[in-house]
Parts: sequence; structure tokens; C-alpha cells
Amino acid sequence: MSSWAGRSAVEIAAAVREKRVTPREVVAEHLARIERLDGRIGAFRKVRAQAALAEADALASRTALTELPLAGVPLAVKDNLAVRGESGRNGSAATPDAPAAEDHVTVARLRAAGAVVVGLTNVPELCVFGTTEGPYGTARNPWDLSRTAGGSSGGSAAAVAAGLVPLALGNDGMGSLRIPAANCGLVTLKPGTGVVPAGIGNGDWFGMSENGPLATTVGDLRLMLAVLADAEFGRRAERPRRTIAAAVRSPLAGVSVHRSYTTAVRQAAGVLARAGHRVRRAEPPYPLSLGVTALQHWTAGTAVDAAGLDPARLARRTRVHAAVGRRFVRPVRTGDARERLRARLTPFLTEYDVLLTPALARRSPQAGPWHERGWLRNLLANTAYSPFTPPWNLTGWPAMSVPAGTLPSGAPCAVQLVGLPGTEAVLLELAEELEELSPWRRTAPVADRS
Repeated sequence: MSSWAGRSAVEIAAAVREKRVTPREVVAEHLARIERLDGRIGAFRKVRAQAALAEADALASRTALTELPLAGVPLAVKDNLAVRGESGRNGSAATPDAPAAEDHVTVARLRAAGAVVVGLTNVPELCVFGTTEGPYGTARNPWDLSRTAGGSSGGSAAAVAAGLVPLALGNDGMGSLRIPAANCGLVTLKPGTGVVPAGIGNGDWFGMSENGPLATTVGDLRLMLAVLADAEFGRRAERPRRTIAAAVRSPLAGVSVHRSYTTAVRQAAGVLARAGHRVRRAEPPYPLSLGVTALQHWTAGTAVDAAGLDPARLARRTRVHAAVGRRFVRPVRTGDARERLRARLTPFLTEYDVLLTPALARRSPQAGPWHERGWLRNLLANTAYSPFTPPWNLTGWPAMSVPAGTLPSGAPCAVQLVGLPGTEAVLLELAEELEELSPWRRTAPVADRS
């Protein structure tokens, strides 16, 4: 392969450590790819071309490259996490355009491991919705440019899927990593509470939001997660036999699931069963009140984040979302509803090692000016295609999205893996088995049409 753009983070870091390529060469190739493709994709709000090249040169001058797990790896960062010297707009014209004095702790850890930040990626305003568009651009799915990449880590997912970077940093408060990963054919993991430092917005949406990696391979995901968590998630020599519950019913009453996504679960279940795992059809006991609980927490988190911003500079859908949420802030803060949900679902996930579900209920909406459309229309569109992700933010348990087949359009389809606290390594093992036994193409075909 002549180009380093499109290669895995594991390959790039190894080559830089062994001095088979310089950090500048790697970064320059990715910057050239961004310049060539991102006008159609809309992944980045800000590309740090000169700063990234300077940082690559500084990295090359270090003597201890062999100790850097991400040596020279280009990285995209979601535009709600601080990058030193850059403004963070959080997808909004209402936020201050002032440079950050310090890196967010997750960005600092990735840089200390040798990663080079090439840019900040587009998000919906205040990272509220499952589509990514606003005053700084529209992030499109590189597999189907007519469709949204998803949200709110939509720009980060689009950047990785198009091979603009091998890794991206995002976060997930109601599915904001898993939704765009599922749309764009990536692997991601929303870690459980406390595994990776959070510090997102004003209180992490009451502790529901977690930072996490987006990657094309489980190996890359494992590598980046280890840096973010400052912990090891190594592969076992022998993989234990797991008990897996396969479920296809929507957690939210009244939301139907497209056949492509139920088929993906059945196919993934078959792959895992043939690998020796015990797979049973079993539906979690989701409460009928789950939709109301999710809406209360979703809107209340926005209300807190919007406090102090000029309402006149917020999009109408954001203003309404925050206004609805203000009445729920006090009851949500108690955490009582989340504790009741954990108590209801814990016995089920104590019986099984892992829950397997669809990642989404249907393909993503058309890309377009969703930020100019009404609140109810946005709410219904988001709920109809992503009912499977919110429960696991409410519980605070780890959850992954893993590619598993294709939609009739040829775009990716995905499944979700969920476990109790502390099962991140188990989820990674199963995701790796799915990857090995049912491999998925790394880079979206938008690159082939360039």
C-alpha cells in the first residue's frame, strides 16, 4: 500500500516507532486526503493543518518513540472537548469563540501517547441530536452521502469511515458514539461509568455521558481505549464461552424495527453460536415508562448545557428542547429513575454475560438542514431510528456498536453489545470474534469515487 491514509492506527504507530515513516509524512498524507474529500463529507469544523504538521515534527524529535502506543497517529477530536489553542464551538453560534488554555484530559492522554490532533469535528448544536448539521456544516455518511452520518459524534465517525483519520475521539450521552458508528460501519464502545474520564459540558448530562473511541477495527479500538482509560484491555489466550441474550424488540413502546436490523442480530447470533457461545433469544424487561424517562433526562441535560447561552443565537429545536427540559432538571438530579431502571435490568444481565441487540431500528435520516426544522419533527426522527441506545446511558453500563452486514442500499448495518459494569473487555472479545468471522470493509467507498 503506497499511502498511509486508510491504514490502521496499529500499523501506523508501529511504522513510526520503527522509523519506517516519519510522523510528518503520515500527517501530511491524511491532511491531503481531508483537503480532497471533506468538502463532500463535512466531517471537520476546523482542520489544524499547520499546527498538526508542527506537532508531528516535534514528535519526531523525541527520543522515546518506542514507548508511544499511538506514535504519529492522526486523530480527530469532537468539537465539545477542549484542544489547547483552539476554540470549541459545540456546534453552536451561541458558544464563545475563545481558544482553550489546556487540553481536555482525554485529549492530553492521547497526545501524550503520540497522537497528533489534525482537527475538530462537526457536531449538532450542544450535541443534542442524532443527526449532525448546523452553522459549521453537515456531516454526511461516507457510505451514502445523501444520508446523515448520525450524531452527535457524526463528524468524528464520518472522518474515520472516509479514511481521513484512523481514530477519532467522541462521546455518548444518549447514543452519540454508537449511532454514527452504526451508520458509518465503525466499531465503538461507550465505556461504563468511571472507566474513561468524562468532564463533558456541565455535569456530563447527570453522569450519563462518556468519552470513547471510534475506529475501523477492534484492534485500533482496544489500543485507543487503553490510552483513554489508562488501563489494559488485552486479548486472552483462550476466549471463554459466553452466555448471550439475543433481543430484537425495541426498548421504546411503539417504535418498529426494520427487518435489516433484526436480520443482523440473527446473523451475528449465528456467528457467535458457531464460535461456541450459548446464544438464547431473550428480551430484557424494559419498563413502559422508559421513553418518558429517556426524554426527561435528554431534555434536562440540554437545559443545563444551554443555561447562560444567548437563546436568540440557539436554533429553535435546541431552545424548545432546553425549555422542555427545565421542568425536569430537579427530579432528574436525584437519580431515582436511573436507579429504578438499573434495579429492573440487573437481574436480566446477571443471568447473561452479554446482551445482543440491533444498534439502530432503521437507516439514518436524509442529510439536510435538520437544525432549521421543528423540535417535534427532530424528536420523532431521532426516536424512530435510535431507540436501542438510551437505556445504557441511563444505567451507565458499557455498550458497543459493531458492523454486522449491510442494508439494501449497501450501507452498513450494525448490532449492539451490552454488559454489566466492568465488562468492557468481554464486549471487546465478542466484537473481535464477529470481526474475524464476519469481516467488514474498513473504508467507505466515497474514497473510491474521489
